[in-house]
Amino acid sequence: MALTELRDPVASSRARLIEAQGYLALDHLRSEKDRLEAEMSDPELWTTDPSKARKLGGELAAVNDDLGALESLDEKVSDAETLLEMGLDAGEESLEPELKEMLTEIGKRLEALEIQSLFSGPYDTADAVCEIHSGAGGVDAQDWAEMMLRMYIRWAERRGFSVEIDEVTEGNEAGISSATFIVKGRYAYGLLAAERGIHRLVRISPFDQQARRQTSFAAFTLSPFMEEVADVTVEEKDLRIDTYRSTGAGGQHINTTDSAVRITHLPTGIVVTCQNQRSQIQNRERAMQVLLSKLADLAVQQRLDQVSAISGPQKDAAWGNQIRSYVLAPYQMVKDLRTNFETAKVDDVLDGDIEPLMESWLQWRRNPTTEE
Repeated sequence: MALTELRDPVASSRARLIEAQGYLALDHLRSEKDRLEAEMSDPELWTTDPSKARKLGGELAAVNDDLGALESLDEKVSDAETLLEMGLDAGEESLEPELKEMLTEIGKRLEALEIQSLFSGPYDTADAVCEIHSGAGGVDAQDWAEMMLRMYIRWAERRGFSVEIDEVTEGNEAGISSATFIVKGRYAYGLLAAERGIHRLVRISPFDQQARRQTSFAAFTLSPFMEEVADVTVEEKDLRIDTYRSTGAGGQHINTTDSAVRITHLPTGIVVTCQNQRSQIQNRERAMQVLLSKLADLAVQQRLDQVSAISGPQKDAAWGNQIRSYVLAPYQMVKDLRTNFETAKVDDVLDGDIEPLMESWLQWRRNPTTEE
């Protein structure tokens, strides 16, 4: 490729950047930064209203992230434009490889910003409370649930997100019956919303002595996680609080004290559990935090009359309800049944490389072509 043929890719990069500056509202971000910094400069803020201080700090960090991404990308595109003109003026075709490398990097960074434009839900920037439950398929389904838990933990590690496991209930013979964990990171909820639903695994069962093919199911659900919930109050009479002996990995006190906590909100039937904190008191505090987050989510759903849009319909983890199939035998393929996106890189997906599946769902959510 001659250097002159890179004119259009460089111009396209500038045009895409201008679009990104538009949908990320560059001017608004700059004014928000000034406003937030002014409020944060109040020396009494942390003393008089620490909750507000934490909220403003989080908002400022998000604004700085977006501003930094746009400004550094603008510099990168300007460097590419300068390098192109220098090469053309001097007839230096040797600059072509360097310019192509710059354009590749610019393209990846623009793609990340364009994906960001697909987040439109009220909770998309929030942390996420995730639950996995094994479904039809017996011990294979419980093993599949544990494989899914590993897949999401590995995905979070790739993204630089943190994961806090609150509860794991072991399976009868292998795997897990259920797990509750919190993924913390910007857009954790928006990305993981793509995973909500029933996941089907088809493989040669490692638990079948005759090595027959087995189909098993597990369900993934989530809700936004809120560190502080100011608008929800819960009366003690509406709660049933049970304590029990922890059953999962979690330290030397597991299986020796009734430190695990299960809270049932009687009016709604919402149940939350926590067993991996160091004490019963801490488990109860975390379980209440998760319960309040779920109740706040439910209140918004009811106000907006969009229960199915936010939480999705609840379906049995069994035949006919799956959103995605993972086939390991007789061939290898992962296919999302909503978006029709598919890949043969099953091992990579199970190792946490699920970003392409998430991105295809975000695109599909904006312009769905098939019914979920």
